[in-house]
Amino acid sequence: MSKACCRENIIKMLYLILLIYIVAAIFYPILGIIAIVCMIAPIAMSLFKGRYWCGHYCPRGSYYDKLISKISRNKEIPHFIRNRYFRAFALFFIFAMFGIQIYFAWNDWSAIGRVFWNIIVITTVVGTILGIIYSPRAWCTFCPMGTLSSMVTPRKHKTSFKNIHVAENCVSCKLCTKACPMQLNPYKSKGTQNGMLDSDCIKCGKCIPKCPKGSLTMEKINV
Repeated sequence: MSKACCRENIIKMLYLILLIYIVAAIFYPILGIIAIVCMIAPIAMSLFKGRYWCGHYCPRGSYYDKLISKISRNKEIPHFIRNRYFRAFALFFIFAMFGIQIYFAWNDWSAIGRVFWNIIVITTVVGTILGIIYSPRAWCTFCPMGTLSSMVTPRKHKTSFKNIHVAENCVSCKLCTKACPMQLNPYKSKGTQNGMLDSDCIKCGKCIPKCPKGSLTMEKINV
C-alpha cells in the first residue's frame, strides 16, 4: 500500500478519534485536555494553508462527513448562521462559557479536562442536530475555531495557498456548489487569476471530480 493510500485511509477513520475521546474522557476526565490540540492546530495551520485542517484532519469534520452525511437531509445551510455577527456572537459566547468554567476548575486537572469534554460534547450534539436537519457541515460554518481560522487565513491567502481555480470552459452548472460541504460557489471565480479566495474553503477538493468539464483544479496562485 502506498503512503498516499495509507494516509487517505487514516484520514477516513479520523472520526473514531472523536468517538473514542468522548467515551474515554467519561472515565478519565483528564483526557479531555487533549481537545486543546483541535483548538490550536486549525488556527496554526490556517497561517500556511487556510482552513486545510477542517477539511483533512479535524476528527469532528470527519464525523460529519462519514457518519452524519448518511442521515442528513442535505438542505441549504441557513444564511443567518453564516452571518459574521452571528459567528462573532457564537465565538464570544462559547469562549466566555469556556473561560468561566476554566476559571472555577483551575488547579484541578481532571476538572479542567471535564470542561474541555463538556464543550466538545455539547457542540458536537449541536453540530449533529444541525447536520441532520440541514447539511452535514452546517456547524463548520460558524464553528469558533473555524471562524478564527477564517479570520487569520487572509493574511497570506493571496500569495501562499493552494486554491480552487476555475477555467474559462466552466459552464456554471453549479455541480461544484452541490459537492461543496461548505456550500460555497467555486464556479463564481471562473477565469480569475487568484482562484476562489473564500477563507471558508476547507481545501477538501470534493468539487474537482464533480465538474463535467474538468474546469476545476487545486493550484498554488501565481502572482
